[in-house]
Amino acid sequence: MPTIVVEGGHALSGNIRVRGAKNAVLKEMVAALLAPGRHRLTNVPRILDVDLMADVLRHTGCTVEFGDHELVTVVPDEVLPVTPIELVRKMRASIVALGPLLARCGEARIAMPGGDDLGARPIEWHLDGLERMGAEFELVHGELVGRVDGRLKGAEVELPFPSVGATENLLLAGVLAEGRTTVVNAAREPEICDLIDLLNAMGARITGAGTALVTIEGVESLHPVEHEVIPDRLEAGTYAVAAAITGGEVTVTDCHPAHLRMELRKLEDSGCEVERGEDWLRVGGPERPAAVDFATLPYPGFHTDMHPQMVAYLSVADGVSVITENLYDARFRYVGELARMGAEISVEGPHAVIRGVEQLQGCPVLATDIRAGAALVIAGLRAEGVTEVGDVTHIDRGYEDFARRLASLGAVVERRD
Repeated sequence: MPTIVVEGGHALSGNIRVRGAKNAVLKEMVAALLAPGRHRLTNVPRILDVDLMADVLRHTGCTVEFGDHELVTVVPDEVLPVTPIELVRKMRASIVALGPLLARCGEARIAMPGGDDLGARPIEWHLDGLERMGAEFELVHGELVGRVDGRLKGAEVELPFPSVGATENLLLAGVLAEGRTTVVNAAREPEICDLIDLLNAMGARITGAGTALVTIEGVESLHPVEHEVIPDRLEAGTYAVAAAITGGEVTVTDCHPAHLRMELRKLEDSGCEVERGEDWLRVGGPERPAAVDFATLPYPGFHTDMHPQMVAYLSVADGVSVITENLYDARFRYVGELARMGAEISVEGPHAVIRGVEQLQGCPVLATDIRAGAALVIAGLRAEGVTEVGDVTHIDRGYEDFARRLASLGAVVERRD
């Protein structure tokens, strides 16, 4: 089992560049299915989930080739509307292939998605919206089979919650539907806006990006384009927290600080010095952070995928912090691993109370998901002694060469395969 070994007690310093956003590039790769021809994405992170999604596309008949942080996909005139279970069970984002395959082929066979186990994340909202557009679904031997008679039909779909995945599937289905599709209570995330920019460049007619009301005027066909993937705000935030917990000073470049307003504000409240530019941010960490409270919410609220990193940081704060997780009911699975390192955290329902300790202790721990793995490495940066984080293939799904990039900032860290 691959591990990352961290020696604590070394302040981080220097500059680090952010790569393209995992939560944007995977959906933009799938968007290529909507139009035959040669598609090119730049600023593509070399992470495990991108490799998995490339294999999903290859299974449909596409050719996918990687360059230097770029990806070229050649989509054939006819694609196989099937995603295999051995790939889909590893990555939840594969469910967004449902919309474009239905729109392009009139049918789709998608194995039920896997990925990080963060509790109940139902796909009913995806299916309800697509059914309003004329699709029909049945579950056959663990495989979701969807069909539509002719073209999908535009419809008004009101989401009960601003679901990112459901919004993406409706966008990807609606662009080739007949008539107008309106998504009410749509997700507003920057990655959604970037997907809309890509689709509009391909010839789609979408308005309302960044608002709760998105309107899609269906078109007959789309065409391939070149597109630069938006920077990963979660990677930027992770390195900001890593700087903060070590009391170091790190400049994160090629990022959009405006996409981390709430997260950076909470770092400032804890005693960090934060400077922001148009495409960079600088974080100077305190000797010991002050306790702060936060609750995870859809954008522009505090991102649930920054929750574990922030909890690791607050585990050494002076005082008591209270956090509320409003999105994923199993997000706290990593807390037991932090407790092994000496953190004092009690969990009740969606709430966690963190009683800051002066010092964490290095020990063997296990990553339970992408962000939990990053959080444990971050905790190890501050801990006394050596921390060995196991099962770091989780981290590989969302971070490119995480150990080496931390080492470039002065961390004493190495990966052992």
